[in-house]
Amino acid sequence: MKNTFGNSITITLFGESHGEYIGAVLDGLAPGIEIDESYIELMLTLRRPDGKISTPRKEKDNFRIVSGVINGKTTGTPLTVLIPNENTVSSDYTALKTVARPSHADYTAQCKYHGFQDSRGGGHFSGRITAALVAAGAICKSALEKKGILIGTHIKCCNGVNDRGFGDYSSDISKLNEKTFAVLDDCCENAMKEKILLAAQDGDSVGGILETAVTGIPAGIGEPWFDSVESLISHMMFSIPAVKGIEFGVGFGYAYMRGSDGNDPFKIENGRIVTYTNNNGGINGGITNSMPIIFSTVIKPTPTIFKPQVTVDFVKMTETVIEPKGRHDPAIVHRARIVQDAATAIVLCDMLAMRFGTDWLKGSE
Repeated sequence: MKNTFGNSITITLFGESHGEYIGAVLDGLAPGIEIDESYIELMLTLRRPDGKISTPRKEKDNFRIVSGVINGKTTGTPLTVLIPNENTVSSDYTALKTVARPSHADYTAQCKYHGFQDSRGGGHFSGRITAALVAAGAICKSALEKKGILIGTHIKCCNGVNDRGFGDYSSDISKLNEKTFAVLDDCCENAMKEKILLAAQDGDSVGGILETAVTGIPAGIGEPWFDSVESLISHMMFSIPAVKGIEFGVGFGYAYMRGSDGNDPFKIENGRIVTYTNNNGGINGGITNSMPIIFSTVIKPTPTIFKPQVTVDFVKMTETVIEPKGRHDPAIVHRARIVQDAATAIVLCDMLAMRFGTDWLKGSE
């Protein structure tokens, strides 16, 4: 089981949904990077459940950094973050140990780990592990902000309700990073929440689309083929549970355009080379062109729903019907946006360290 991502700066995730701890190890960080624990706490807060539109499982996420930091700054050695699991109800999963919940990893985990996997709450496959990803990503995101690189994600669509797109990037990103429910048009919030609540009342769930913007990224980052910016971001995004698709810039919209509409003509503005439009999402030939990086992911509806579903018992080899119990989100798109921010920060730190060296992230004294 491979749980490490990255080349120069790497992250390793560990733990299970109902284990004693979950956590992350960041390796390759330069010594001297300031660690703001209040910033980590803020990002973890933005991931936590939000009333009736989220799971009743409430975790305090009282993280501890147990290595790699002294006097508030990184030492340059592996940094380890631990987060305890303090609100588990494992009995909810006893009857489902050998039953494949539709669209979950139960059956595929059985095929790979032959019954030795921790099946409680989805084990290592659970979205609970994203708390550790967010804690580690907060360290990277904070370091990037000090270099003038900003990341923000909004709920572009939730069950057919659409938010507006990015306009003034700096203002919009600043606004998003202060919101629990990340939409740019405040009028969309109640409509989206209503969709989620209606699904919950019906024992069902909904999905959505997240759109991320990155500003301040210099031109020349990335590689032309296997380590292109799109390749590495996609690799990381598909590591987030429930992400089932990604597009950059106008993405699949190119299928409906001519080249004369889809190209991004260049110009010089205030001594900088920029483009009139940004249909390519800030990337040409796998390499950043200094325009904002723009990409969207689709988040599938939470697979656990409170409705009867046909499935199988993969040990008894019998067909059965399940109606799961427990505590589950009727939607995770509003919680996943900060996970997407964190994941983006991690992959960008790795790419920038590969281009400029790890000390670049430390910044000037």
